[in-house]
Amino acid sequence: MSRLRTTLLPLALVVPVAVAVGSASAFFLWSLDLATASRFAHPALLYFLPLAGLGIGLLYHTRGRSAEGGNNLLFDQIHDAGDGVPRRMAPLILFATVATHWFGGSAGREGTAVQIGGSLASGFGKWLRLGTESRRLLLMAGIAAGFGAIFGTPFAGAIFTLEVLLVGRLSTGAALPCLVASFLADWTCHAWGAQHTLYAITSVVGGMGEWLDLALLAKVAVVGIAAGLAAALFAETTHGLHVVFAKTIPYAPLRPFVGGLLLIGLTFAVGTREYLGLGVWSPNPEDMTISTFVTPGGGETLAWLWKILFTALTLSCGFKGGEVTPLFFIGAALGYSLSGLTGGPVDLLAAVGFVAIFAGATNTPIASTIMGMELFGMSYGPCLALGCGLAFLCSGPTGIYLSQRVGRLKRHRGAFPPGTSLREVREGWWGRPSRSRGKSRPAPGKSPDDRCDRDPL
Repeated sequence: MSRLRTTLLPLALVVPVAVAVGSASAFFLWSLDLATASRFAHPALLYFLPLAGLGIGLLYHTRGRSAEGGNNLLFDQIHDAGDGVPRRMAPLILFATVATHWFGGSAGREGTAVQIGGSLASGFGKWLRLGTESRRLLLMAGIAAGFGAIFGTPFAGAIFTLEVLLVGRLSTGAALPCLVASFLADWTCHAWGAQHTLYAITSVVGGMGEWLDLALLAKVAVVGIAAGLAAALFAETTHGLHVVFAKTIPYAPLRPFVGGLLLIGLTFAVGTREYLGLGVWSPNPEDMTISTFVTPGGGETLAWLWKILFTALTLSCGFKGGEVTPLFFIGAALGYSLSGLTGGPVDLLAAVGFVAIFAGATNTPIASTIMGMELFGMSYGPCLALGCGLAFLCSGPTGIYLSQRVGRLKRHRGAFPPGTSLREVREGWWGRPSRSRGKSRPAPGKSPDDRCDRDPL
């Protein structure tokens, strides 16, 4: 009876959180579509991007400093339970992300969904006055629910949450609650009528015979390696520009204002608006979107590089949103470009780039492979796994989430024991002393799994 209670009680707590997060995700997707359609219908909105940035900056400066950490704050709360995630994070990130997209910022949506999920879950845990371990479980379930619902990939949403905490390891203690939360949130999101973009690979029919083609696997490997390097370039460009903005513009609300001006200038410099927004759809069939890269002649060779610059500039200066959907655009564009050089199938290599760059940027090769199979088909698993694994290994000691902790697998210059934050690893790699060195490591005699791999309840 005690074991049954221990199993069922966490699941009972997860259900209302998952339904709430799925409903919020559906509203968020509807709001993003409305904002994107409005931006296309009224091109002049781009000229108000600096003022929108100033408004977002002032909002977070005056009301949202406790929520400024975003996804990194969520991961820190799971590793080292503190005061919890502020309830205001959900409405702040929702409003700021929609505003960013409405006026033309190049950002994603996963960060927003994850933060909404974490904020709602943490608020529910506080309301019930749950203990530390129960709140940690709910927080992980909220993250899984947000990720699974926003992309329509519930398996990947759960595995992403278990994998993203420790680089190279799965935190399996909360596996069942995360799976339940992700699937239920995805079902709720669909029940509200939310739709997700469908992708298909038609040039290659998945099967064991196809995957024994060494020439094809070599082309996939090239895309995986390139995606890992592109992921590192994206992460380092974003982190580097963030430092530049912080040093040159001390007053934080002015950073997105200046960033908005730079984005307008960059848009006119490249002569197109196709690198603004999500990059998922456009009313103009000739515009580049993620879907166009799976067809021959559907994109530009250097589209991936321009999207890196637009997105890194948007996020580093203070606009809000996620990184993952732009990464999908970058990876698909990169795979498209390399298909021309290698002679490989365009749609397959674009799909490999789509998920491989996500694996390299987030250090989650397993979740990325599963996401690829959910989006493109289970039969393409071998190619997707090869691309994601190589991207993970080639992306180096960096990533878009600096609060991730070292688990195993990746090797870096210098001694970085398990439990070291990715922020410390990155600073050590570049030869900079870390101000927080040692703060995020486990207590003596404890491994990261003592906190993250055990049963949260």
